[in-house]
Amino acid sequence: MENPKKKELMLGNKAVARGLYEAGVCFISSYPGTPSTEITEEAAKYDEIYCEWAPNEKVAMEAAFGASLAGRRAFCAQKHVGLNVAADPLYTMSYTGVNAGLVVGVADDAGMHSSQNEQDSRHHVIAAKLPMLEPSDSAESLEFTKRAFEISEQFDTPVLIKMCTRVAHSQSLVEPGERQVPVREYEKNIAKYVMMPGNAIRRHPIVEQRTRDLIEFAETSDLNRVEMGDTSLGIITSSTSYQYVKEVFGDKASVLKLGIANPLPERLIRDFASKVERLVVVEELDPIIENHVKALGIKTEGKNIFPLEGEFSQNLIAEKLGVTPHKGKKLEDAIPPRPPVMCAGCPHRGMFYTLKQNKCTVLGDIGCYTLGAAAPLATIETTLCMGASIGAVHGFNKILGEKSESKTVAVIGDSTFMHSGMTGLANVAYNQSNSTVIILDNSITGMTGHQQNPTTGYNIKGDPAGKIDLEALCRAMGFSRVRVADPYNLKECDQVLKEELSVNEPSVIISRRPCALLKYVKHKPALKADPGKCVGCQSCMRIGCPAISIKEGKACVDATLCVGCGVCSQLCHFDALVSSEQEA
Repeated sequence: MENPKKKELMLGNKAVARGLYEAGVCFISSYPGTPSTEITEEAAKYDEIYCEWAPNEKVAMEAAFGASLAGRRAFCAQKHVGLNVAADPLYTMSYTGVNAGLVVGVADDAGMHSSQNEQDSRHHVIAAKLPMLEPSDSAESLEFTKRAFEISEQFDTPVLIKMCTRVAHSQSLVEPGERQVPVREYEKNIAKYVMMPGNAIRRHPIVEQRTRDLIEFAETSDLNRVEMGDTSLGIITSSTSYQYVKEVFGDKASVLKLGIANPLPERLIRDFASKVERLVVVEELDPIIENHVKALGIKTEGKNIFPLEGEFSQNLIAEKLGVTPHKGKKLEDAIPPRPPVMCAGCPHRGMFYTLKQNKCTVLGDIGCYTLGAAAPLATIETTLCMGASIGAVHGFNKILGEKSESKTVAVIGDSTFMHSGMTGLANVAYNQSNSTVIILDNSITGMTGHQQNPTTGYNIKGDPAGKIDLEALCRAMGFSRVRVADPYNLKECDQVLKEELSVNEPSVIISRRPCALLKYVKHKPALKADPGKCVGCQSCMRIGCPAISIKEGKACVDATLCVGCGVCSQLCHFDALVSSEQEA
């Protein structure tokens, strides 16, 4: 057993992982999604915990349920949109309950730093009638994680821990403790765990009674706390908004901090409201707490003052509540914007250039390749959710007919394909739309920081694991045309694309080249622009590589960024881009 350490600074996500270790968790299954990814990556550093990346969040949730059923504490993590994927098992797990403790981590992304929406996950726990805890710093992230397992076993329920970008990715002091591993035996119980209608209808009243019991628990739990100060203003808040409120007001306002996001207490709120002259609810995104307070018949302010969208800040709260905002030091020079861009040598760039040259309509998906929508490539025209590109291209081509006429294709990454693209591809094969699907296989889950997936052949610890053969899988699903193309070879990409668009049947193109940032990828020497040959036509700029710029009318290659992929040199008609090694 690991000895407890002295206090140390920890990221919120790392503190959750420490809480999982101390709570005696034995099984973790997750799908990477910013800002939740580091929870599982940090937990994987503990040899006592089995950790895995699952193909998607639904599978991760079901695997965690199975581990809980077997009698060991279990956990799964995802970001807010991932919880949508896992909602199917989650809602029914509310009825079955658990055996050993089962906790689900979900990280919301107010401000959409890396997400396609600003979904508020509290809606899920309200609908599923499940408890949710919401820490506001790293110390609470550790403590609340441990408490969540106690609540899970005490009330026979899955419990959710709601993180957000700021809590997940900020640091504060944490005091680690010791690990204890509770063990439960599995007992066959068909009435509890087999949710056929006759059993499920008997479980529903149990869920409702559990909610009433949890409300009573929330009334006195120290997870919710009152901090009385000046009673002219009372603020009900939670999560990172609590930190902002305290920084702005200190003891110049009274605060009810809610660590239990669902179910919310009633008597505690009434008592607090009765002690203050003005009541305000400060919460990011939707007015969940505010609506609850108003449903109790209590007058409060909230979204009439604060926005429904975006992240809050100290200055925002100060401004909206009539306090002089904190004036920080300003930089003399404005920081230039740094828009996201595909990396130098990104293997997706060549395929996107080819699609643009062929004037294709490209339905996109979730991944770093979504940046193919940005100028100058500006190729991707839709991005909805994980796996949606394949379902969408099927419907699009069923309506508009031959793909050789519409030139409409789907692009999807290898990890996203394993996550939720396979069922869409099965639909194309089964219902025979004349569609071409391009799997952008960069041999890693790139967008969330290079996690392994079922196509890479390695597990979360980097050890050899089962490896899915994409070509064999696609053929087994009913595709007779499965092609592999090297996106660094523009001529090959163009030929393969034209051939697959011309045939009258479904097809798959696998654009295969590993991510340029992978440590094991060996790069060629950087290219160099020959100013004597460069005529300043800027053809090389059409691929949008950050290693290439124009200086004094001539192409210039940044040798610190260039990986020698050679895509730009294939666009130069004057042989001005050559290997720096060759020129030497």
